[in-house]
Amino acid sequence: METDLRSLTLDELQNEMENIGEAKFRAKQIYRWMHVKYANSFDEMTDLSASLRKKLNNRYDICTVKQVKKLVSKEDNTTKYLFELENNYIIESVFMQYSYGNTVCISTQAGCRMGCAFCASTIDGVEKSLTPTEMLTQIYEIEKDKGETVSGVVLMGSGEPLDNYDNVLKFIKILNSKEGKNMGQRHITLSTCGIINKMYDLAEEDLQITLAVSLHAPNDEIRNSIMPISKANPMDKLMEACRFYTDKTKRRITFEYALMKGVNDSPENAKELASKIKGMLCHVNLIPINEVKERNFVKGSSESIKRFEEILLSRGIETTVRRKLGSDIDAACGQLRKRYKDEMI
Repeated sequence: METDLRSLTLDELQNEMENIGEAKFRAKQIYRWMHVKYANSFDEMTDLSASLRKKLNNRYDICTVKQVKKLVSKEDNTTKYLFELENNYIIESVFMQYSYGNTVCISTQAGCRMGCAFCASTIDGVEKSLTPTEMLTQIYEIEKDKGETVSGVVLMGSGEPLDNYDNVLKFIKILNSKEGKNMGQRHITLSTCGIINKMYDLAEEDLQITLAVSLHAPNDEIRNSIMPISKANPMDKLMEACRFYTDKTKRRITFEYALMKGVNDSPENAKELASKIKGMLCHVNLIPINEVKERNFVKGSSESIKRFEEILLSRGIETTVRRKLGSDIDAACGQLRKRYKDEMI
């Protein structure tokens, strides 16, 4: 398989051009075509000579993703995309509009192996870890399709980003590159189930991204029952890693907490959660659970959600309830992808 140039950093691309006898400045031209103008072929790069375009075509690829399905919410214009990769792998992405700009939620893997009991993404396991290109082009193809600029990215689609560590770091570097999309790292959020050793590694990377930790429980007993990953990453060790991360990066952690009726949404659960994270540089994002037909979890009443929020706030924990987007288009992680795959069988 030829080298995919879109997955190369600018430095790597410059070395590649020198290796094939081309001037170093050609790399910046090609890089701009791929990451600013979103070209999917060398033939689109009209300021390159015909002979250079032919050489590139013979030696390299520019991989992309193919849109196979799109659903637009009638409620809030949230748009869910299904993209197809090589070998027919299916991934999903979501475009969301906020008052402060447009954000896309992208996948980092096709499927997921974390096994969270409430999530549709993990039902069939993980099929593939995505390359930097396959992550980047979710953003690029959505921008082209919507005709709008994306100013923020969250790595919260299917997959565990820290289970695809090296590719995700390269993706962030390319997305942040001033010669490319030039998205500030503070506009990038990485969500993890809490792979502790990788969180320590990430803290040492000197990044300014936002780290979101999918917590979803105030103790090991509940967390072990809904998140298998927690058995190898217990709560006390996870909290140590979170505190190390905030101390090292001076960046606030967001704790994602999906409220499930009768599982983790009692006042006692709220009080225990507050005691675990008190004093940490953090924020809690409460998420009314998206009900998945393959799972048995249901969301509680608006009153129970409000009560949970008020308990945290009364204990000095900064807390918000996530605005529900795209409820009419299966916008929760993995729902649309699962349905599409089932229809293809």
